[in-house]
Amino acid sequence: MNKVPVIKVQIVHIVGPLQGQIQEFTDPEISIGRNPSCSICFPKELAIISRRHARIVREGNRFKLIDESSNGTFVNGKPGGEVFLKDGDVLMFAEGGPKVSFLSTVVDAPYEAAEAPPPPVFAPAKHEPPRSSPPSPPPGPALHAAPPAFREPPAAAEVSVARAHVPLIIQFGPTLRSFKELPITLGKGASCHFRVEHPGLLDQHAQFFFTQERYWVKDLTGKHLVRINDRPIDLQAPLAENDCLSLSPRGPSFRFLGSGRLAEIEEPFLGKTDPLPEPPVPGDQRPPSSPAPGKRGLGGILKKWR
Repeated sequence: MNKVPVIKVQIVHIVGPLQGQIQEFTDPEISIGRNPSCSICFPKELAIISRRHARIVREGNRFKLIDESSNGTFVNGKPGGEVFLKDGDVLMFAEGGPKVSFLSTVVDAPYEAAEAPPPPVFAPAKHEPPRSSPPSPPPGPALHAAPPAFREPPAAAEVSVARAHVPLIIQFGPTLRSFKELPITLGKGASCHFRVEHPGLLDQHAQFFFTQERYWVKDLTGKHLVRINDRPIDLQAPLAENDCLSLSPRGPSFRFLGSGRLAEIEEPFLGKTDPLPEPPVPGDQRPPSSPAPGKRGLGGILKKWR
């Protein structure tokens, strides 16, 4: 009996107040707007977004965008009233408003457990006559065999890189690039397929390819800079769903969403804070809460934030 497959929709926020977030849904309808009940809820102060701005509705195995707003919803830069979505489509809610990318993947439907196979039947062991010991060596000088030489374990065989007509979608900041054929190279060099200006990248930094029914990444730096789940790869390694791919200790980092989709992971900003007020010195007549002369206390800052 055929069962309806479960389809997971991923909304990657590219521009807007939710930038960097990735939301996943398996519901037949995804509502978008400022209303708190919406599946994708934007801040109430974002007035260009309607309270109920748009819906993404599943029809069969496809998803249709239905615009219900006063400021419009755009698909790949074109106004979309009702339009079926494709993987990699960029949605913009209102002119100059938040941007997201639409991605979907089919999740295997649950299946009924098959009847367990019968336990294996083992035949009784046969009793073989004891084997005669090997003949003793002829008398003579003792031969001392040299100990076996130490051998390092063989390195993993390098997987060949071949051309494959498979999609790869990379979201980096506000940029969303879609490729229909692999391999591609990523780096700062002008000859790269995907050129990224980042201080942690080299001119030819990484290569993405597809083989053995999996997506792979190859470190082109020769310095073990590329890491998967915080572990450096030797030369190349396959990517599994939800793997964290770091191209260097300084970034950028991506989440592999499966089916050839990479989304940038926003690193938290570690800014400098003002120094805390110095503790009172014994014998000091100043109140403990007042900052030392020439020092900037936290009270004025907190008043400004309020």
